[in-house]
Amino acid sequence: MVSSIASTLGVGSGIDVAKLVNDLAEASREPKIDRLNKRQSVIKAQISALAQARSDLESFTDTLGKVVSEGSLKSKPTVSNDAVLAASSNADAQAGAIMADIEVTQLARAQTLVSGNFASATAAVGQGDLTLTVGGVDHVITIGAADDSLNGVASAINAAGTGVTASVRSENGAYRLILKGQSGASNAFTLNGVDAFDYPSASSGMTLAQGAQNAMLKVDGVPYQRASNSVSDIITGMTLTLKKAVPGETVSLTSSRPTDAIKSTMADFVSVFNDMKSNIKAARSSTNSRTLFELERKLSAILSRSLTTSAAGPRSMADLGVTTNRDGSVTLDSKKLDAALKNFPDAVEAIFAPVRDATRTADTDPGIGGAMAALRATETAANGGLAALKLRLEREQKDIDTDRTRVDEREAAYKARLLRNMSGMDSRVANLRATQSYLQQQIDQWNNN
Repeated sequence: MVSSIASTLGVGSGIDVAKLVNDLAEASREPKIDRLNKRQSVIKAQISALAQARSDLESFTDTLGKVVSEGSLKSKPTVSNDAVLAASSNADAQAGAIMADIEVTQLARAQTLVSGNFASATAAVGQGDLTLTVGGVDHVITIGAADDSLNGVASAINAAGTGVTASVRSENGAYRLILKGQSGASNAFTLNGVDAFDYPSASSGMTLAQGAQNAMLKVDGVPYQRASNSVSDIITGMTLTLKKAVPGETVSLTSSRPTDAIKSTMADFVSVFNDMKSNIKAARSSTNSRTLFELERKLSAILSRSLTTSAAGPRSMADLGVTTNRDGSVTLDSKKLDAALKNFPDAVEAIFAPVRDATRTADTDPGIGGAMAALRATETAANGGLAALKLRLEREQKDIDTDRTRVDEREAAYKARLLRNMSGMDSRVANLRATQSYLQQQIDQWNNN
């Protein structure tokens, strides 16, 4: 109906009413759409700024956490002769103050037994009950018809779960049963019940290839024995791996401080922290958001927060020389950092690689990595400030789309009214022109008469 009206507009009046209607409708619609476009542009910029601020927070925290987890900011144990032993610090321990002299006089070994030669691994070897005694505990293993072979005996022993493992090996066409226990003198074992596999045996039983023995070492002159060559209960926080027995030789255990790595990390921290603060400040200015203002405040508070419970020395990033400027940016006082590294190296290290024990936990000693991770978790959680702000901006964006649809609907209705009104006007003008023409004809006739 509207299109049919538009197609006849101007026929009666001579005026380009269709163009007039379009111009009037566009003049009504354009400023409304312009306002919506400007609002939408602002919202998009705010969402982009918020995304950048969140990305900065997450990437900064991830990078810092990775540096901490890789252990490059922790003191590392060193030994004077790594052919004799190796040392590593446990994940939650601090090796900075470690010093010890270690002598390895004997390595731990596992008992090994070897049987005589057999022509086949599958031929019968004898049935009966094997009694395997490990550390004074008897284990009865029945060798029946199904297990009556070297392979069967090995499988039965392994299935018993005694800590002794069995295997069948070939050498020059002959087969032998090999039994191996766990290391340490207390894990020595005996075997009896089937003549071919008895140990100890006066005749044709198994032969001792290697006896079980403990590792023997001295730490600062104090003797110790352990069942394993991996020793983690003598020096707190340290695991010693014994490699070679050298009686009379003392190996020095010390540590290497990550001084240069900490200095480099501090410089990087200040640089990236400033970039992050700048982007968050820009996002706050564009959104006028209380959430981002609070995030800025929390970031600044982390610098002065106590990150460790060290008895002496620095406890915060501010104590390490990170100073906040009037504009919110930070700088690093290198002299203050150098002094802290010199006088309190363990306390400095604990800020980046916090110690964990009965009293020092993730709550009491989060370290800078833990503090940043906790802040990120809070702010980016589903009910966190950044998530809530993002939802608000997205709702505003949807509202703009809804308003745009409503404007288009209202303006379409307005244009339809204009077309109807203009159609009526055009008809009236056509009628008036017809009347004018008739009157003009009558007047002309009167004048001619």
